[in-house]
Amino acid sequence: MANRREFLTSAGLVSAAFVAGASRAFAQAGSAAVRPETFDYVVAGAGHNSLLCAAYLAKAGNSVLVLEGRGMIGGGAKTAEVLLPGFFEDLCSSSHHVFARNPAYRDNEIEIRDYGYELFDPEIVVHYPFADGSSMTVHRGDLDQTAATIERVSKKDAETFRQLATARQKVAGEDPNSADPSREALFFQRLDVLSAFDAARQLWESPQMQAAGISGGRWGGVPGSDPGTGSQAYSMLTHMNGRPMPVGGSGMVSTSLGRFIEAHDGIVLTNMPVVQLIIEDNRCTGVECADGSRFRARKGVVSTIHVKHLMAMAPSELWGQAFTDSVDIWQPEHAMFAFHFALKGTPEYPLAAGGSITGAEASIMERPESIFTLNQDQARGELTLDDYPLQIVHAAGYDQTRAPAGHSLLKIEGGMPYALKEGPEHWDAIKDQVADQVLDRYLRYTPNLSRDNVLAKVIMSPLDIERMNPAMWRGSVHHLDKRWGNFAPYRMPIAGLYQTGACTAPGGSVTGQPGRNAAIAILEDDGKTLADVTGKG
Repeated sequence: MANRREFLTSAGLVSAAFVAGASRAFAQAGSAAVRPETFDYVVAGAGHNSLLCAAYLAKAGNSVLVLEGRGMIGGGAKTAEVLLPGFFEDLCSSSHHVFARNPAYRDNEIEIRDYGYELFDPEIVVHYPFADGSSMTVHRGDLDQTAATIERVSKKDAETFRQLATARQKVAGEDPNSADPSREALFFQRLDVLSAFDAARQLWESPQMQAAGISGGRWGGVPGSDPGTGSQAYSMLTHMNGRPMPVGGSGMVSTSLGRFIEAHDGIVLTNMPVVQLIIEDNRCTGVECADGSRFRARKGVVSTIHVKHLMAMAPSELWGQAFTDSVDIWQPEHAMFAFHFALKGTPEYPLAAGGSITGAEASIMERPESIFTLNQDQARGELTLDDYPLQIVHAAGYDQTRAPAGHSLLKIEGGMPYALKEGPEHWDAIKDQVADQVLDRYLRYTPNLSRDNVLAKVIMSPLDIERMNPAMWRGSVHHLDKRWGNFAPYRMPIAGLYQTGACTAPGGSVTGQPGRNAAIAILEDDGKTLADVTGKG
């Protein structure tokens, strides 16, 4: 078996070979002799939010430079041939179900469809297998078919699921700010403030249905043991709306935005980490890169660097005490791991009624109470691997551009502690053993596969996640715990400096909302509106 777990350097850079195999390579730093050094806007970082923000600014007629510190653009939205040639794997995110609702895409404000971005929407959205052979499956937009799979486990839970679907549809048509909410709206409001564990026990009879809701709900980053996660208990209803993914992989959103920027006379440079902000008369007027290159911005600098790192790039007194106090108490969410495998064959989950099923994603956790293990292990720096909730992605079954014929991709991801009691660096010593245990657990649910089907692997521990993208502070792919609404502003305390990305509202995940929101603020300061730029009034 090929093992490319060392595809990351100690600095977290993707190697040149993998950059060449990615879906799109952008200009390298070597073109310094012909590039300008002053732009209207300089953008530090090339995650999908900063790229989207830069796309709006370029569309408004501004000269834009985007500087990416790594060998590939994309941040958490990257796809590359890190396993074997012809296997295009998502290094972090996969589903773009929220980005699909962003006006940038939905209303074609940024025409990224013209630059290679295309979504597919799997009919089998999520499958939930259990060790006793039972299972449930979410079928996109099909209440009857989804409920029928639940009925094989519990007739009562199937009926409850139908009732909740009807109630939720009614609530969707109501004013959320109504002073006189309906009985159904009050029910969901009161349910949502509970933990997912408590809400699941109130809603569902079977432990399988309880575990399915909690495990599939945890994908947003917060474990269902915590108060305020009650909506996770009925996450299957949310998944029924579909979880679209890009053809060619998650990185196609970044690739397409990069192409859009270049088509609008912008420049995107990789391997150009920003290390310092240029401050003149208490205003940010540009940036300096690790190689000494300096780029100036006539109108503003836009950052998607994690604010914890950004604050070291300018004199501390310029940030202001109130902002500093706010950032000092930021907390990371649970760190993520991502174990990637190239497979011969396709995962198939056997059904109790006979036959088998596959899909784009699966969610695995046997016992609802296992959700409490995450917080316990986080506090102790320990690993209890027997029943962590696992998110499984095998999108190549739907998107045949992602793997050669007869082969597929498998990504197993979830939460594990970043700070082990031996120290975060201990991950380098144990990650292969941990990945083997997690893979063996997964293979119990797909008897058509064995270790012999695994052709190559890339193992990314929480520490590797941070190395790949320093903005994923302490392995937190969403950059921080966003529940408290303690975000950085789009207009930073230093004049001329703006912030976007997951440190700003509404936080992490592939939504494009921080990028669009930041663009609205920046354009407003430049005397324009988004409607002026997009022609969408």
